[in-house]
Amino acid sequence: MTDLVDDPNIGPEAVAEPLRRAIGERYLTYALSTIMHRALPDARDGLKPVHRRILYAMRELRLSSTGGFRKSAKISGDVMGNYHPHGDAAIYDAMARLAQDFAVRYPLVDGQGNFGNIDGDNPAASRYTEARLTNVAEALLEGLNEDAVDYRDNYDGTLREPVVLPAQFPNLLANGSSGIAVGMATNIPPHNISELIDACLHLIKTPDARDDTLLNYVPGPDFPTGGVVVEPKENIAQAYRTGRGSFRLRCKWEVEDVGRGQWQIVVTEIPYQVQKSKLIEKLAELIQTKKVPILADIRDESTDEVRMILEPRSKNVDAEVLMGMLFRNSDLEVRFSLNMNVLIDGLTPKVCSMKEVLRAFLDFRREVLIRRSKHRMDKIDHRLEVLQGLITAFLNLDRVIEIIRYDDEPKMALMYEDWSHVHQATLRRALHEAEYLSPLDGVDMDALRLVADPEGEARGILSESATERAIPHSYEGRENGLSDVQAEAILNMRLRSLRRLEEEALVKERDALMEERAGLEDLLEEDDLQWSTIAEQLREVKKTFGKDYEGGARRTLIEEAAEVEEVPLEAMIDREPITVVCSKMGWIRAMSGHIDLTRELKFKDGDAGRFVFHAETTDRLLVVGSNGRFYTLQASALPGGRGMGEPVRLIVDLPNEAEIVTILIHKPGRKLLVASSAGDGFIVPEDEVVAQTRSGKQVLNVKGDVRARVCKPVTGDHVACVGENRKVLVFPLDELPEMGRGKGVRLQKYKDGGLSDATTFTLAEGLSWLDPAGRTRTESELAEWMGKRASAGRMAPRGFPRDNRFT
Repeated sequence: MTDLVDDPNIGPEAVAEPLRRAIGERYLTYALSTIMHRALPDARDGLKPVHRRILYAMRELRLSSTGGFRKSAKISGDVMGNYHPHGDAAIYDAMARLAQDFAVRYPLVDGQGNFGNIDGDNPAASRYTEARLTNVAEALLEGLNEDAVDYRDNYDGTLREPVVLPAQFPNLLANGSSGIAVGMATNIPPHNISELIDACLHLIKTPDARDDTLLNYVPGPDFPTGGVVVEPKENIAQAYRTGRGSFRLRCKWEVEDVGRGQWQIVVTEIPYQVQKSKLIEKLAELIQTKKVPILADIRDESTDEVRMILEPRSKNVDAEVLMGMLFRNSDLEVRFSLNMNVLIDGLTPKVCSMKEVLRAFLDFRREVLIRRSKHRMDKIDHRLEVLQGLITAFLNLDRVIEIIRYDDEPKMALMYEDWSHVHQATLRRALHEAEYLSPLDGVDMDALRLVADPEGEARGILSESATERAIPHSYEGRENGLSDVQAEAILNMRLRSLRRLEEEALVKERDALMEERAGLEDLLEEDDLQWSTIAEQLREVKKTFGKDYEGGARRTLIEEAAEVEEVPLEAMIDREPITVVCSKMGWIRAMSGHIDLTRELKFKDGDAGRFVFHAETTDRLLVVGSNGRFYTLQASALPGGRGMGEPVRLIVDLPNEAEIVTILIHKPGRKLLVASSAGDGFIVPEDEVVAQTRSGKQVLNVKGDVRARVCKPVTGDHVACVGENRKVLVFPLDELPEMGRGKGVRLQKYKDGGLSDATTFTLAEGLSWLDPAGRTRTESELAEWMGKRASAGRMAPRGFPRDNRFT
């Protein structure tokens, strides 16, 4: 084998490393990328990168909530080209979900066109729909222009995008999230904004509040489709405390009187993430298969609002019992799992409690507040510098005009001019304001008149003390030259701005900004002031998106589940006699009444009868397959006897290669003997073989060519088995174990062939079988065939059937 180091085809940049480490490192990189950039939401703004990029791109397109709409294809194209290097179909699907009011509690996209519906229909193509932001989305974006969050390069380094949005409310809990990453997943239900803000305010007031206390403000999820949460409060508290759990969510229904003593059930809200069309299909299947025999019909009368009609089979049916059965057998009740696995600070995945999620949001809001305050202070400082320069220009207007008019480089002249000397005209304006407009505080009027004397009696530069007494604070100029910013502002000033009113406006603006700056300094220095400001901002958000907001009121009810008495299915079915008929090809039917079992019946060409027995409509039938599985049929659900029936394989999931061993009427408390063709078997309680699903229940384990051969009720104290070699063995029943599932133990030993049949009987009464003439023969002297379990046995008695069957 050629050494890699000496291989001339490998360049110097190639590095040899173990395959295990190479694959491990690359898979870990992929896993981290999936976790951080695709599947898990950020605890701060509650968004995944694709949603964040969609909202930011729509903001860049100026698609405000009060503006016009743009084609969804344009939006998804901009997101894909500028920020999100993935398929446009995935981007459009994510954007469409943000516009679905049945999928998102507070939609972030205002869609125009077909964006799908609660039936599960897909949105129209992106070229047919239009969208813009909602005011809720704008609340998530507010502050991006004020350095509230960090920015990073986009995927190709040509643009910048925000790392996180400066959300004004806890969007993670408000709209929820779901995703599957590598080795972890998240599933967070939506909640009510008003309740979440109340919980945040409580955390601000009491930072060390207990997790259970938050339930006083957030009693549970608030799904966009409404419904009723019937999970016990202690389970909800445990779920929010640990970040893991589940909620039982039911539909909302009511009984509607339709007159003449008749009534029907109206379902007005269905559980979250349940497609209405599939729900109706499931209910129709329950009616067809008669799994809920007291349900007669289902109708969908929905328009924009959900309205499903459930008709009972009889007016005497109890509505609570009917709904209880539907809750157990359909998606009218679902279990929504909670797994609050989120990215803390955008980096670390962690399963958080509700308190931890709200704390992460509040800490982020504090960071946003501090950054926005510092950004505002920088803007104020810049404006104050400009205002000071403009005020200086107004105080020395003649000199400024002279410089601009005659100087070759007016900007440099303005910057290096000594503005500490105040001209006579400026002083006259000050005197005019003091005497005729408004008195100036702290001004020596005699000194001011002396300086501003037009006759020139005291003309000249005043002493420093006289100047301080004569000139009010608002007319002070710079001691030295102007800055570059100030000089540029003066040069860009319009002539119309040289009015006296403009000068007063500049002074007022400067004073207001100085006051605002002082407030921001106090805000940045005091923690209590910061938290009170955040609380006030949250109250404003609550006022905007609270109960008075369209759709802001709580939709999901939190109730205790009413205990519905378990009513056996048999009690709801009229008890009538039937005759069950199953052919050799597996076609089954139920004929009315108990007919003569020897009567000749019709079957399909090439088919014949195999199982014919009397039963009742309240019975359950056990179908035993040669694959060792037991299937359960409801006698009342069998097809009628007028036709040829239906194949059993269409009613239950019996494989094509498996045959029907036997069909029994289920009797609770009875025990069965089951055995395979290999001669292995055991005793199984009949109650443990009843299956609840179409797929049946595995009882006897068989492999290869081995098949289930025997399933008979246990009656007696001994077991008799006969092999294909016609040898019979009799042994005590207590030598067989009682099991729920397994291969069993050896019944009889064979050199060639396998087990033909087995049965149980009472030794004192003897072993019976049918002779070739159809007569019952009983052998009471069985000492010759008695032996230990798993022994070979002796040849069958004279007259034993040639088919090696006891019955």
